[in-house]
Amino acid sequence: MTTAIGAGDRSDARRNRARVLSAAGEAFAERGLDVPLGDIARRAGVGAGTVYRHFPTKHALVEAVFVQQLGELLASGERRTARSSPTEAFFGFLLDVVGTTRSRATVCDALAADASWPRPVLTATVARFRHLLETLLRAAQRAGGVRPEIGPDDVVALVVGCASMLTVRHDRAAGLRLVRLTLDGLRPSGPAGTVTEGRSFRDSGSRGTRPAPAPVCEECGAALTVHPTGRPARYCGTTCRQRAHRRRPAP
Repeated sequence: MTTAIGAGDRSDARRNRARVLSAAGEAFAERGLDVPLGDIARRAGVGAGTVYRHFPTKHALVEAVFVQQLGELLASGERRTARSSPTEAFFGFLLDVVGTTRSRATVCDALAADASWPRPVLTATVARFRHLLETLLRAAQRAGGVRPEIGPDDVVALVVGCASMLTVRHDRAAGLRLVRLTLDGLRPSGPAGTVTEGRSFRDSGSRGTRPAPAPVCEECGAALTVHPTGRPARYCGTTCRQRAHRRRPAP
C-alpha cells in the first residue's frame, strides 16, 4: 500500500512539474523573464510552494524550460528520421526549429546574456541537439539532397537568419514561404545553376534604378576606356587635355 501511494505521489509530482514548465514557457514568451513565479503558479493551477519545490530559483526554471523545448525538438527530429526520407527529415526538422523559435526567444536571449550558462543539464541537451542536426545534415548530403560543401555551422547561421525573418513578418504564411525559399539554397543547384552560377556575382544596383552612364571625354564627348586601376580618365587624349588646359582662366 505504501509503495502504491508513493508511486501516486511521484506521478502527481511529474504532472505538476510538467504543468509548471508549460505555464512558465508560455509566460516567458508573452511577458518576458520578469514574470513572478506566483503568476506562473496560478497559470499552472498549482501553489507557489509546488513551483519552488521543483525549481528553487528562477534560473533553474529558465534552464528547465529551455531543456524541455529543445527536448521537444529532438523528439520531433527523431520521429522525422524514422518516418521520412533523409532529405525530407532534414528540411522538416529545420522548419520545426524555425517555426518554434519565437516561443524560445526570450529564454534563449537570457541564457546567451548570462556568462554562467550553460549548466551541465543544458550543456548535454545542446550537445544532443547539435549531434542530431549534424546527423540529419550528413544523411541528407549522402542522399544528394543538400549541397556537399555545407557544414553544421552554415546551417545554424541560416536557421538563425530565417527565424529573424519570420519574426518580423506579420503575415506568418508569407514569412514561412520566404523561409522555405531561403532554405532551398541548401539544395544542390540544377543543371542551369538555379541556386548559384560558376561566374562571379556582381551587384548591378538596386531594383528600379538606371545603370550609371558610360564615362565620356569632358572636352569632345567621346567615350572613354575604363581602366580597373588608377584615377578615372577625364579626356580621351593629349589633344583634348591640352585644349581644356588652355581654356582655363589665368590665376
